[in-house]
Amino acid sequence: MLKTSPLAPEHFPEVHQVAGLSLTALRSEERYKGRNDVLIALMAEGTRSAAVFTQSLAPGAPVIWSRKVYAQNKARAMIVTAGNANVCTGKKGLANTQVMAQATASLAGLTPEQVFVSSTGVIGEQLNIECILNSLPEQLNADNEQQDWFAAASAILTTDTYAKAASISLELAGETVVISGIAKGSGMIEPNMATMLSYIFTDATIETQALQHMLKSAVDKSFNCITVDSDTSTSDTCLLFATGQAGKLVSDIQSTEGRVFYAALEALMTDLAQQVVRDGEGAQKFITVKVSGADSDQSANIIAKSIANSPLVKTAIAGEDANWGRIVMAVGKAGQEINFEALRVSIGDVLIAEGDGPVEGYDESLVQAHIEGQEVNIDVDVGLGKAGFATIWTCDLTHGYIDINADYRS
Repeated sequence: MLKTSPLAPEHFPEVHQVAGLSLTALRSEERYKGRNDVLIALMAEGTRSAAVFTQSLAPGAPVIWSRKVYAQNKARAMIVTAGNANVCTGKKGLANTQVMAQATASLAGLTPEQVFVSSTGVIGEQLNIECILNSLPEQLNADNEQQDWFAAASAILTTDTYAKAASISLELAGETVVISGIAKGSGMIEPNMATMLSYIFTDATIETQALQHMLKSAVDKSFNCITVDSDTSTSDTCLLFATGQAGKLVSDIQSTEGRVFYAALEALMTDLAQQVVRDGEGAQKFITVKVSGADSDQSANIIAKSIANSPLVKTAIAGEDANWGRIVMAVGKAGQEINFEALRVSIGDVLIAEGDGPVEGYDESLVQAHIEGQEVNIDVDVGLGKAGFATIWTCDLTHGYIDINADYRS
């Protein structure tokens, strides 16, 4: 891993243990030497799962396999490998994915169709499947509930500079349940479901359809609201497992219990999503872009992403240049309806542009002081007076991004 991002949390968080879950981190040295690069999770019998995958039209072999596993709705395990994405690897890549599922299933007393597979890393190279198979233990046992969350979060990293995890404990129908999750991602980040993987576990008892509905909604409010470089990965995967070891069955997301659980899930996933942005390749600043007054939330989202993905906006912030004209440019190129004469642009709560020109006499020193910090806020009202609103989280664009990606395969 590289030098830790200046935006990284001070410490790896305390993570609550999830009943009915076992996590095993392993070292295959398939690409990375001297570190764990394989993660296996086993869940108790009766576990329900939900899944959201990349919408890329060039999905990796693990995504193709895992979509089939999800459709059968009986998964109880997953294996994740880091270093090689197993994308654009043809029939051999699909065969290697199935071999990993079969090997994991055999060790755990399951069938291959019960095993999700994820891989992340370099695209277009075949896996050294023997390295991965040789790393596997002689047996896997879900009953031991071994959970080293730091080891698990570390095993799935590629260009990430720190391990990412989040955990919440909550009361559900008078009983304590927990939600704990990990994620990886640093570059190739604009999820459309960035290289982004996330695995979330709860001991709550949630009906499958409700679980899927909650996951999809929470993804739209979290991982689909981040961008580092506008590139959607071929491997994006977010899995949610409910082991059913605590709480009464929640079958309706509109019930009291359903709303309480969903709120906690969305908060946890937003935490993980923002951690991904804070670890953006070469990132020095965390940027929040808010767009209001748009014709619809979808329109606001398109405008916000246009700002967040603009190389000119991102480099201006990296250079600590209060060049608000670049923000106006990004709004205009988004192709969405705006009222230019009523457009309002603020940086750090300082209104700097209104209508077709700057605010007379605004104090640029306040804006300058704001963008010299690590947290930068951009607010745009597109002037339609409508309720359309969106928030997107991104980072600046520095020379570090070029250095990391120029040397990625070396």
